[in-house]
Amino acid sequence: MTAGILALYPELTDVNGDAQNALVLARRATWAGEDAEVVPVGLGEEPSVDPVAVVLGSSVDSALPRIRDALAALRPRVAAWLEAGVPVLAVGTGMEVLGSRIDTGDDGIEGVGLLPATAAPLEIRVTDDLVVDAAEGRLTGYENHARGLRLDPGVAPLGRVAHGIGDGRGVDGIRHGSLVGTRLHGPVLARNPALADALLARAFHRALRPTADQALAADAAAAAIQARLLKGLPLR
Repeated sequence: MTAGILALYPELTDVNGDAQNALVLARRATWAGEDAEVVPVGLGEEPSVDPVAVVLGSSVDSALPRIRDALAALRPRVAAWLEAGVPVLAVGTGMEVLGSRIDTGDDGIEGVGLLPATAAPLEIRVTDDLVVDAAEGRLTGYENHARGLRLDPGVAPLGRVAHGIGDGRGVDGIRHGSLVGTRLHGPVLARNPALADALLARAFHRALRPTADQALAADAAAAAIQARLLKGLPLR
């Protein structure tokens, strides 16, 4: 049976290429010998499969009410996926809208309440390289956002910021059950194969080793990009 990797609302959540994280997961699963494909879910659509993994990318603020309303309708199914341990990757505003509230500087937007966190404005908009030290290793990417995630007490971030701003408190993102959230764009899973493979291990309940020639080439490219980036950055 083909494993379905959901890309939620890719028509609105691919501003930074973030919806393509679903394609990275599907390709790496295939390179490890699994049968996997991306299943896009558009606004107003119902998922056609029970997914092994879910990706929610980032969008622009003007689209957030539409994304929130679509997610609210899908909330019971997303909650059930999280309860079952299905890995979910949420990036940027996709991460924010899963929380309880987004402070946009005016009336704000209510989130869907699946994450114990709120999003609040930073002092300035951040556009820079971002480096995060996480359990999966040193993660790199690009940040482009004006808000930081404020986690409820006891909730763990994705990792510690070694360069950049992240959520403005020396940390980036969130870990909550089977969900991983981050500010890292790139897309993050193409830039950081170790994080992709960690999500795949949870999705398929075993460690996967993508060993096809395409995987080796992709890993080498990611390593070269990271090496060049880290060489020129002052790290904390």
